[in-house]
Order: sequence, then C-alpha cells, then structure tokens
Amino acid sequence: MAQVMRAVLDIFVQIFRNLWAHKLRSFLTMFGIAWGVGSLLLLVGVGEGFRSGNKRELAEFGKDIMFIFPGRAPAVKGSMNSARSYLLTYQDYVDIRRQGPHVRNACPLLSRTDLHEVSEFANAGGEILGVEPQLSEISYLPLKEGRWLNELDGVQRRNVIVLGNELLKTLFPGRPAVGAIVLLNGVRFEVVGSMPHLGRGDNNWLNMRGYIPFQVMATYFPLKGENHENSISFIEYQPRVTAEHLLAEDDVRKIVARNHALDATDDNAFDTWDTIQESKMVGTIFDVMNMFLGAVGMVTLALGAIGVINIMLVAVSERTHEIGLRKALGATNRSILFQFFLEGLLLTLGSGLIGMGLATALMAMLGTVQGPGGFDPPKLVPMSAMLAIGSLTLAGVVAGLYPARKAAMLQPVEALRQE
Repeated sequence: MAQVMRAVLDIFVQIFRNLWAHKLRSFLTMFGIAWGVGSLLLLVGVGEGFRSGNKRELAEFGKDIMFIFPGRAPAVKGSMNSARSYLLTYQDYVDIRRQGPHVRNACPLLSRTDLHEVSEFANAGGEILGVEPQLSEISYLPLKEGRWLNELDGVQRRNVIVLGNELLKTLFPGRPAVGAIVLLNGVRFEVVGSMPHLGRGDNNWLNMRGYIPFQVMATYFPLKGENHENSISFIEYQPRVTAEHLLAEDDVRKIVARNHALDATDDNAFDTWDTIQESKMVGTIFDVMNMFLGAVGMVTLALGAIGVINIMLVAVSERTHEIGLRKALGATNRSILFQFFLEGLLLTLGSGLIGMGLATALMAMLGTVQGPGGFDPPKLVPMSAMLAIGSLTLAGVVAGLYPARKAAMLQPVEALRQE
C-alpha cells in the first residue's frame, strides 16, 4: 500500500515539475479552458436571469390572469371608421361568472385615478379600485398587516380600505396606518390592511393603489359620464385550467357580444389581455435567446477545446524522447499512459473549475446590482457547468492520451531517436 502511495506521489511530483517547466504553455492552456467554461456559463446565466425575471414579474400579477376591458365595436366587421364605444357592466361580470363553462373565477373592478386621498399627515393621488373579495384569489395581493376585504364589507357597505405600499408610505410616513382614517373626496374610510412592496425598481403603479369594497365604490365613486349606471372599468378572470385559456376567452367574448349586440368573431370589438398567452410568447422568445446564447457559448467552448487539443498534442509529442527513456528504465505502457491521463485531467478539470468559480463570483457581484424591471441577475446553470467542464476535460485528456499512446507503443530505441 505504501509503495502504491509513493508511486502515485512520484507521478504527481513529475506532473507538477513538468507543468512548472513549461509555465507559459501551461498558463495559456489553463486560461483557454477557464475562458471557454466561464464564457459559456455567463452567457447561459444571463439568459436564465432574463427568463426568471420575466416569470417573477408575471407572478406578481397572479396566476393565470386574463382581462377584458371596454372597447370600440365596429359597425362593419374589420372597419374601425364607424366604431362605437361601449362600457362593460356589472351584469357582464355576473354572466361571465355564472355562464362561462371554462371560467373558474372572475372579479369586477371599478377604477378611478382622480380621487383625492387625505390622511391627517399628508395627501396623495393614487388609483382607487372598487373590488370584490375574490380578487385576492386571482391576483397576487399579499398583506403586510391587517386584513383583506371580506363579503360583509360589501354587504354592509362598510367604508374600509386596504392600502398599497407606496400609498401607505405617502399617507402615513413612518406611522401606524391600520385603524386610522383616510378621506376619499371627503368620505371617511378606515384602513383595515396594507400590502408589502410589489415589483422591483421605480415602477410603483401597483403600490400606489387603494382597494375598497365594490358596492361602496359604485355608490360613492361610479364611473363619470352619462349612461354609466352599473358600468365597470374592467373584468379580471381565470380559466378553469391553464390549458383552457383560449376557450375561457371565447366564452367571455360570446357573453359580452350577446349583452352588447357585438360580433363575437370580430377581434377589433374586444380589448383583452391574456397573461397566459403572453407568458407563452415570452417563453418562446427566451427559448430562442437561450439557444442563441448557448450556441455562442458552445462556439467559444469549441475554440477553447481546439486550443487545448493543439497544445496537448504538441506538448506530448515533444516528450516522446522522455517516454523512450522511461521505457528503457523499465516503465510500463500503463504507468506512462496513467501519468499523461492524470496530467491532462488535472490541467483541464482544474482549469474548468477555476473558470466556473470566476463565473460564479462575477454572477454573485452582478447579483448585488439592481437590474432593470424584468431582469434578474445571471444564474449558474449546473447542467451547463457540467457539460462545459466535462467536454473540455474529455477533449484535453483524449488529446494528451492519443500521442502518448503512440509514443508508448514505440520501441525504447525508436522513441529515444525522436527529437
């Protein structure tokens, strides 16, 4: 056992002595491998950052959310020259929820941005939404303190409000808000809950919202204009299952078309937003982007592998004389090949791990920088790391073993003659 350990130790000493004897060549080899691995991981990591950032942004709206807004209906299909405007009504929402076979949940929303919110400390000008309690089942609406709106708030016409984070900070800077009073155009509302900050960066429109019971909003702050009785701003809904989102949209369009005497097959008559379809389209874009970035990374990796193969071929060919001398002194083909195998493995695997370490460190540094909305810092993809390091290691080891085997198969006298 001790002899085996001593033999292995001798091999490692010879490997490091040889690498040190050719410092520049060893450094260039290691640099090429580390650069190839690091470049691939960074490129794939950037694509993964974009993908996860987009998924996070969509998740902050909620899961499987779809919208229908008031629109303009053309009198002649496809022609907007004679289009008339129409508004959604509360009855549209009721029919969608009861009669849409592919609709799981829905909520009517009344939105006003012209109300004045006043507390005893400050005033603000956010967006006030009249909603029903089930909105929290559709949209992502976490609570920081207090509670969300409930059924009794609507039934008993309670003047209560839940504040978004920025609206909370504006109206109650550094002070407790739950239980306090906010005036909306002079009408008293009690704050029953508040929400944490949603989203990243300076895009605060989600946080400048206040939520009050729909029935209260419809009583005090209906939509402005003539013939707006029972009108609502838009309807938010979910399909029964994600895969049925197009069927759910078709249900909603048919119901609205029936109620407003529209052509359900005319796309121009409806203003909709399907976050599921958008997510699929964005996912396809990111798949293509990942393929492109991966292809660029693979080219970089291939160039690194070619450089490694060239250097290893030259390095081993130059040592044919050394192989002949070792064979003359009694070394076996197996021991010679084992040394070159270990040398190639150490050089390539070690360099690959260094490249991965540097790429990981750079990604961690980028993680401390606040990126734009929809972009997360680059992320290390383990599968890419294994593929990059594995392929370069294999290339380096094979490139070292091939000429070493050819030299080892020569007679010692012939190998010693090689220059």
